[in-house]
Amino acid sequence: MTQPPVPQSGRGCVPCRLAAIGAVVLALAGGFAYTAGWLTPARLSASRFIDTFETVAGRPHPGYRRNHAKGLCVEGYFDSNGNGAALSRAAVFTPGRTPVTGRFAVPGGNPFAPDISSPVRSLALEFQLANGEQWRTGMNSTPVFAVHTPAQFYQQLLAARPDPATGKADPAKLKAFYAANPETVPFQNWVKAHPPSSSLANAAYYGINAFRFTDGSNTTRAVRWAMVPETRYAPITDAQKAAKNFLQADLDERLGKGPLRWHLILTVAQPGDPTDDATLQWPDDRQQVDAGTLVLERASSQEDGACRDINFDPTILPAGIASSDDPLLAARSAAYALSYQRRTREETLHPAVHQTQTHGDRS
Repeated sequence: MTQPPVPQSGRGCVPCRLAAIGAVVLALAGGFAYTAGWLTPARLSASRFIDTFETVAGRPHPGYRRNHAKGLCVEGYFDSNGNGAALSRAAVFTPGRTPVTGRFAVPGGNPFAPDISSPVRSLALEFQLANGEQWRTGMNSTPVFAVHTPAQFYQQLLAARPDPATGKADPAKLKAFYAANPETVPFQNWVKAHPPSSSLANAAYYGINAFRFTDGSNTTRAVRWAMVPETRYAPITDAQKAAKNFLQADLDERLGKGPLRWHLILTVAQPGDPTDDATLQWPDDRQQVDAGTLVLERASSQEDGACRDINFDPTILPAGIASSDDPLLAARSAAYALSYQRRTREETLHPAVHQTQTHGDRS
């Protein structure tokens, strides 16, 4: 009996091959759908976070970040003194300069909100290491975060949604959220005791989350960091409270007189210090290392400046620095990625989106 021919390489059962390809495509699509939350609408997903940010902002603002939407770009360098190498083998701690692109901002999804809309300022940085690696970090002007978990943060956003009748958050809902989440007390107490700074230049900026630093001998330690300004802190003035955009005007004036400097202070945890809870500070007696100086030399508009196309994902780290077990880090990474995807798509489809919105809000 004649045997059927053996299929040659690259040929064979065409319907089978098409079915296999289709299965792979469906599997990939299913993975993306699950990640986006399409198949599990009750699951807390990046889409739900970003959609809620848009609601809290009153409406979507195409082409802008969904949180920390109001900001400006800055550029400069980090001058390492070599001390950080005792904690991490990351190339950024080798003595010498590393170029830095950054972004100052205030929290919230409205890029046209007044500067006093939040008591918090933020500073995001991208270090471009000589070996091709990058270190990205997003810092706030508070040493602790308001909540411990992504679920709590989502509930906080829901509580902050504007009331359709007033256009503002319902104080009763916010009060109920804080009462139900005592983990928020350290953040509330810190904010009450520390008036907002009068300038972006005289505020300290904290990494908040813990990270793992590994040195050249493969010793790993939990570390938090802060950028501490050389410019002396001063609280916000009454005149500034009445101005909508005083932070950028102040920064431009200061940079016109020369560069601004912060010291990168690394704080080393001791056994038992929490690494998975950003609402808790470590004791004041922990070892601190001054790893060098951040020098910012110039600022530019976020609409066309050097920071515009950067996703300041805090989990983009060089060798020698790794994420900790803090659950907020993965949530931040996912939300930042989706925000980046939405705004860059909007910019691509409508190149004049920034000019259109800015003109509309000035009228």
